Amino acid sequence: MRTTKFYTLGCKVNQYDTQSIRESFLSRGFKEAGNGITADVYVVNTCTVTADADRKSRNIIRHCARSKGKGKVIVTGCLVEKDIEALSRIEGVDFIVSKKFFREGISGFGERARAFIKIQDGCNNRCSYCKVPLVRGNSRSRLMSDIVCEARRVVASGHKEIVLTGICLGAYVNGRGKKDSLIRLIEKLEKISGLVRIRLSSIEAAYVNNDLISKMADSAKLCPHLHIPIQSGDDTVLKMMNRNYTRRAYLNLIDSVKKSVLDIAITTDIMVGFPGEKEANFSNTLDLIKEIGPLRTHIFPFSPREGTPAYSLGCRPDPLLVKERIKILRTEAEKRAYIFKKNYIGKNMEVLFETASNEDKSLWEGYTRNYIPVFAHSSFDLTNKIAYLTISKVLRDRALAEFL
Repeated sequence: MRTTKFYTLGCKVNQYDTQSIRESFLSRGFKEAGNGITADVYVVNTCTVTADADRKSRNIIRHCARSKGKGKVIVTGCLVEKDIEALSRIEGVDFIVSKKFFREGISGFGERARAFIKIQDGCNNRCSYCKVPLVRGNSRSRLMSDIVCEARRVVASGHKEIVLTGICLGAYVNGRGKKDSLIRLIEKLEKISGLVRIRLSSIEAAYVNNDLISKMADSAKLCPHLHIPIQSGDDTVLKMMNRNYTRRAYLNLIDSVKKSVLDIAITTDIMVGFPGEKEANFSNTLDLIKEIGPLRTHIFPFSPREGTPAYSLGCRPDPLLVKERIKILRTEAEKRAYIFKKNYIGKNMEVLFETASNEDKSLWEGYTRNYIPVFAHSSFDLTNKIAYLTISKVLRDRALAEFL
């Protein structure tokens, strides 16, 4: 039997794409090779959102090329769309394939409790630093009927939670161009028997409107968790980023969401070191994190991407200063996350368990509806099980819980 291995870099959309490719291979008689076993085909699904993502993608490609023996290496993903020449010079690469070559559609997501479903791809926004529209193109949506059918298959395979993903999730419309909103899709998914949770992945602030907030407040299945990127808490930097909102507008939105949705958790993205970022600009970002108190903050340095407007901007902060600012921001973000989780000590929470800890097989990890990572001891297999637990203690990166 022919064997294959898959390597995925980047976002949830890429993880969905890899699962779709995986099922395509498995349906043709392939079997996934285990760790340490040479495969007949290696598939590397690359990412190019930052220079570091480029580097990691190339490193994994070279690793596969060294490991393949008589096998073949297929490279696909975002890096392929703009860097074919550079990739073709890597020794051992056999095929470079656009993602458009592979069909979309999944029936499950392996052994994960949460399954990602891509509903939209591409982006019409033109943030000055972002390479993604250059490699994924303009926004386009899948047919709502296809998404619902796919969700039914995924739930039938045992998944209790689906995560709706997209490059610009809020831009979803029906694939035939009808203005069926994200809300309409959610309402259809809510009717699927056996589906316990619906979670949204990253969504831009412009798409978090009153209808979505009301749906989240009223829905028994839509999780009270929103990942709304901010990138900067300073109006001058936001304008240079072409983010099309202000600091005050973002704060007002978060305030509205918190007032309307019980137990809502906010997570976000912050970019540090954008060209022209001065101490006062950074201080505004730091103050914003203090004010919104996110559960989780993804912090990363500005990465100049060729072909974007920000690539040619000067006045980049010193790299050592950027590292120091990231350290300061990360410390504050961890403090705010700790405060958020601490509010739930003594409360009973619904937890969907995913996997046992690698260090202790009796310690199980799961997530609450509002995305707090929870660990609990059990002698039973809790994979993909839902239970109600009491939060007993909060650590830096997790909460500990006990069964009722």
